[in-house]
Amino acid sequence: MKKLTAVLMVSAVALLAACGKSDDASDKQAAAEPATQTVVVGLDDNFPPMGFRDESNNIVGFDIDMAREATKRLGMQVEFKPIDWSGKEAELNGKRVDVLWNGLTITEERKKNIAFTKPYMANHQIIVVAANSPVQTKADLAGKIVGAQEGSSAVDAIKKEPDVADSLKELKTFGDNVTALMDLSTGRLNAVVVDEVVGRYLASKREGEYRVLEENFGTEDYGVGVRKDDTALLDKLNEALDGMKQDGTATKIAVKWFGADIIK
Repeated sequence: MKKLTAVLMVSAVALLAACGKSDDASDKQAAAEPATQTVVVGLDDNFPPMGFRDESNNIVGFDIDMAREATKRLGMQVEFKPIDWSGKEAELNGKRVDVLWNGLTITEERKKNIAFTKPYMANHQIIVVAANSPVQTKADLAGKIVGAQEGSSAVDAIKKEPDVADSLKELKTFGDNVTALMDLSTGRLNAVVVDEVVGRYLASKREGEYRVLEENFGTEDYGVGVRKDDTALLDKLNEALDGMKQDGTATKIAVKWFGADIIK
């Protein structure tokens, strides 16, 4: 009996050792296989056609399609997180989001706090007025109430022209452009300064209600905002965007949303 017991004990120890090695091997293999990185995209979800909610409350838009395609090429998952756009840089640098991708204008002021990918689209800051408005030029804005989105480059563009900015009765800011244009429709504003891609898209949805002035507040470029120390992600995004431009994928996405190739 003692011999049999000894044999059984040795067998049990060997079995446990084998299981331990197997578990160790599995753990090492799992550690060697990194989890798929999820890129959290910060956006204003009321900024059509760049990023907004459709009738089913899904987040859709031009920049949404661009971000999905870019992260897919990089083997990454993507999550879209609506944020207060006026606090976008704090959201990014506080690591609550990984990138800002929502019609983000590249400016020297913003470059002090965040890094940008190469430009992927050119944009203008246009002036939208009611169809029957007497306003024809920037000079006609003197004594008028003009709206713009808070924290947007539209505000910066207006302030860069002090002769115009100082002549305004009021520069009124809004949480989003949709609300600003609603105030224009009701007569509480005389004009709205807005990104061209957004303004023309929204104006097309209300044909005959708005008019875009020939003058504007200048040309600017859109880029993806990344934390300054996240150089690896920045390089990967630039690589993906370059590939999307070269193979025509970016153009297809642009035509889907704008009816034309506006990729830079």
